[in-house]
Amino acid sequence: MSGGVNLKVLFTFYVPSGGVETLNRLRCETLQKNGIECHVLYLMPGFGSHNSVSFPVFIAPQDEDIKAVLDTHHYDAIIVTSDYILMERLRRLGYGGILIYESQGLGTRDEARNLIIESVPYLQAFCNAVLLPPTDHLLELFIEICPWLQRYVIPNLVDVHTFRHIPGEKPVDPVIAWVGRLEPNKNWSEYLKIAHVLRKHKPNLHLWMFHDPALASEEQKERFNEELYALGLDDRLIVFTNIPNQTMPLYYSSIAGSGGFLLSSSVTEGFGYAVAEAVCCSCPVLSTDSDGVRSFITHNITGKFYPIGNVEAAVNEGLELMDNIPLREAICYQGRQHMVTHFGFDQYAHSFREMMNSFAIF
Repeated sequence: MSGGVNLKVLFTFYVPSGGVETLNRLRCETLQKNGIECHVLYLMPGFGSHNSVSFPVFIAPQDEDIKAVLDTHHYDAIIVTSDYILMERLRRLGYGGILIYESQGLGTRDEARNLIIESVPYLQAFCNAVLLPPTDHLLELFIEICPWLQRYVIPNLVDVHTFRHIPGEKPVDPVIAWVGRLEPNKNWSEYLKIAHVLRKHKPNLHLWMFHDPALASEEQKERFNEELYALGLDDRLIVFTNIPNQTMPLYYSSIAGSGGFLLSSSVTEGFGYAVAEAVCCSCPVLSTDSDGVRSFITHNITGKFYPIGNVEAAVNEGLELMDNIPLREAICYQGRQHMVTHFGFDQYAHSFREMMNSFAIF
């Protein structure tokens, strides 16, 4: 064990953005309070670099940059999120400690299957275990494709203290919001189609979209603009880019106050941070059953589901969420209570420490 005092762990990912940046920030803060020193390494800069943190964050694109970090800090364990090729680089650069592959997201079930199959030689040669959120399709795929690989399942943690309802001035008109990347798995096109039909019932409807244009391809941006104008929604859309994560409770609270909701149209989610954080803020959510969100959405209790691809069903569920006030208020209250009960920080730290202990790292 490094230094004989603290366990020392490095988390890695491609870029500080989206749900993984949120996860890294939250778990490093809580693990450090529980005697585990945490660092994070990204291969390239991103907007999440602006978030203030109390632990070292390295941007290390080149081999020599990575090697300098490894040689300086002598980590007991490295958790590599999604980027299985990086495991080979770390071993080649001399890292000989515990190397854990973390599976977050990975896109649709088919995309996840293909990626896991591609990663098998790397997992066999360089990896000690895999870390997963409690997401059925990811767990099933790893059992099927990598039955020899040790698996640890730890629920992602959510900052239920920062993400809470914040009273303020309510928007005059209802807002239907969407958070994600302009890419097919996030299914932004279905959001626009649902909003188009909803507007026929609610003519004063407004649309808010939160995304990072730097993560969208030019083709997706062009398709988005074409569809937006074809559906006649361009006059009702506000796009919010690169909003700091810690200010999102203000927006989720405004969406709730407007009488609207957050719509999640994803094909597949490994966890679904935007949905979880909205639920924490007592902002009602209408979502596809995208797997990862099952851990905090129960239909008509903590949120609402609609069948993916069924715009008519989504509109009906959305209208009930807006018009059935007793149901809406119950969903908002019960959703918040569920998050507080099941996604606190202490449980994550305990489970993570148990995982480390299993490698005889204490």
